[in-house]
Amino acid sequence: MTVNRDRPLSAITVHAAAGDPRRGWLTADGWTIPVALGRGGILANKREGDGGTPRGTFYPRQLWWRADRHRRPKTFLPTRPIRPEDAWCEDPADRHYNQPIRLGGEAPGDRLTRSDHLYDFIVEIDHNTAPRIAGRGSAVFLHLARPNFSPTAGCVSMTKASMLRLLRRMGPGTKIVIG
Repeated sequence: MTVNRDRPLSAITVHAAAGDPRRGWLTADGWTIPVALGRGGILANKREGDGGTPRGTFYPRQLWWRADRHRRPKTFLPTRPIRPEDAWCEDPADRHYNQPIRLGGEAPGDRLTRSDHLYDFIVEIDHNTAPRIAGRGSAVFLHLARPNFSPTAGCVSMTKASMLRLLRRMGPGTKIVIG
């Protein structure tokens, strides 16, 4: 079988590992990598704050990356450098729920400029976006894992090397099938 690496992947799949619902496997183009999942495992009925990774089929919207730490990675995705004021609204009562926002000074919010490296690369996916439903979950990303692969708050996380390899083949039409 010939693999064309000059165009985006059609799909990637994510499923939980046997025996530990907070760990999983991501498979793309014949290769499989370990990932960390939400502390609540993969959930069909995702709710804000439940720690679950949503079950379903999603599409990547864009790549956010820390341009102050890394060069722009190769990808078919639209890209956006993360600025110090960039954050994500996780308040279901806010009209900007599950959308990027800009914060000034010491305003509260989930800032995308973290001191750790978890958000050095963030793939924004279209979970709970059309329509956005308050309380159905926000800020579900693909991002970098902690060194010990501890659970996320609902995202899918992986090593930097795996992320960069995945980004080289990911485009807006790549299906992300979780479950």
